[in-house]
Amino acid sequence: MSDPMIIRARVPAPVKEVRHALTDPAVLRVWLAEHVEVELPDRYEFWGRYTPEGDAPHQRLLHADDHTVRFAWTLDGVETTTEFAVAEDGPEATIVSVSQTHFDMSEAHEDGVRGMLQTFWYLVLANLVEHFEGRPLTPRPDFTSAELRAEVLIDAAPEKVYGSLIDSESVTRWFGYPIEIEPHVGGRYAMGGLDSGGEPAKILELETDRRLSVDWGSVGVATWELEGTGGKTRLTMFQSGFDRTPYAAWLGSVAGLADLRRFNEMPDWSPIWLA
Repeated sequence: MSDPMIIRARVPAPVKEVRHALTDPAVLRVWLAEHVEVELPDRYEFWGRYTPEGDAPHQRLLHADDHTVRFAWTLDGVETTTEFAVAEDGPEATIVSVSQTHFDMSEAHEDGVRGMLQTFWYLVLANLVEHFEGRPLTPRPDFTSAELRAEVLIDAAPEKVYGSLIDSESVTRWFGYPIEIEPHVGGRYAMGGLDSGGEPAKILELETDRRLSVDWGSVGVATWELEGTGGKTRLTMFQSGFDRTPYAAWLGSVAGLADLRRFNEMPDWSPIWLA
């Protein structure tokens, strides 16, 4: 088994408040899952439409203290281990980390439920940060539906948002991973850069300040539609044309919306994620 996957984020709240958000059922229902039951030190369960294999709770609490919550989570018949940990980052900020076993990057391109764990946790932590920032939460996917569609309102004009979707340097900054884009119909859209190897995606549609569609091959076509409204932008993103529902890719795309909004709205923007 490979080493655990670890994701870290800076949350703008004292460590005591963040620890409460990790263990209070009412708060957990806001940013983590549709249904939550917590009775420390014996029970930590969550399930529902927004949770992989969320037909019923599949977690078993292993340990909980003032800085850590660790639980077993059975997915696709395999018992994985998940751990939340909090560490003070000054009096008004907290570093939250999620550690997840039984994830292999190669599984992200397969049908198995464990392949979506990395992008699932990115989206979950983004919503935790937004909860403490007092911002609208990023939409969560419904794992009981094959419709992949999300809509957000961004406090910025369409031309600014469009620029942040099509300019390679801007996309690389807010998405947190090198991306090179040839901004014309038929142009390449390359995760990792044009010289990274592999087959890049291709731009199918490009309408300035209004629409962008990218063909990702087996995971379908991703489309961003922009509509100006009162100096703001209503951004609708959807995925279509796939043979199997690409939840892992979709979760990554939706998680990216959190920092896309912040990138366009915050003059002092900094990424949610830590290296």
